[in-house]
Amino acid sequence: MSAPVNITNAMSVDVEDYFQVAAFDDIINRSDWDSLPHRVNNNTHKILDIFDQQGIKATFFVLGWVAERYPELVTRIITEGHELASHGYAHQRATRQSRQEFKEDIVKAKKILEDLSGVAVKGYRAPSYSINKSNLWVHDELLESGHQYSSSVYPVKHDLYGIPDAPRFAYRCENGLLEIPITTTRIASKNFPAGGGGFFRLYPYSLSRWIIQRGNQQDQQPSIFYFHPWEIDPDQPRQESASFKSRFRHYLNLDKTESRLKNLLNDFKWDRMDNIFLK
Repeated sequence: MSAPVNITNAMSVDVEDYFQVAAFDDIINRSDWDSLPHRVNNNTHKILDIFDQQGIKATFFVLGWVAERYPELVTRIITEGHELASHGYAHQRATRQSRQEFKEDIVKAKKILEDLSGVAVKGYRAPSYSINKSNLWVHDELLESGHQYSSSVYPVKHDLYGIPDAPRFAYRCENGLLEIPITTTRIASKNFPAGGGGFFRLYPYSLSRWIIQRGNQQDQQPSIFYFHPWEIDPDQPRQESASFKSRFRHYLNLDKTESRLKNLLNDFKWDRMDNIFLK
């Protein structure tokens, strides 16, 4: 069964390198980032090639740190008609930042991206979906800094992130900022992750397709799908000193992601976040 033709889903990419993920925070020093092999540039260009072949437009949430080092990547994202959005500057979880540190991070990232691209950056996604009930002031700082929307809330229970009782679909915060939660599917009064990332690699593809169809058909809502450039790169350097849990989460089925992604692009309609939610 195919998805209803009138539902267009949001495709998004969180542009960060393999060594910047939260799972490796405790074993890779930020001061070493520049000395490590960088793979984000080639991997993101590969994703852009795939999107071009499939005629897909998407939203790229780019780290300011990445944009500084690969400005031509930002140029290509804009030139090929994708939305450029912010993933912050240095992939620091908002739950580990003071309000002032967070403000400085998002302002710095937004300026870098806008200076390089010449376009206004409307969207933001917190690293590791690190908005919870303890730091909802993040939404005020985002609005004050000129962002129009956030896609940073995951309405699930997880050890690293999540607001389980948050609205499942796009909603206005008290200050008017639009929050676009990552997609979940609701079964027996519980929300289950359905937006991509590690769960896309964990679930059989048939299950991922079913839960997106379910959201389109039962909820009559667009799905928000996300993944990272390192998830299509099974040959990336391995962090053998990481915990088993971290290695399992990070390396599971990396060799299957690209083919699954191509199936996903064929099975559903996709567009940029701003085209779907800001019109």
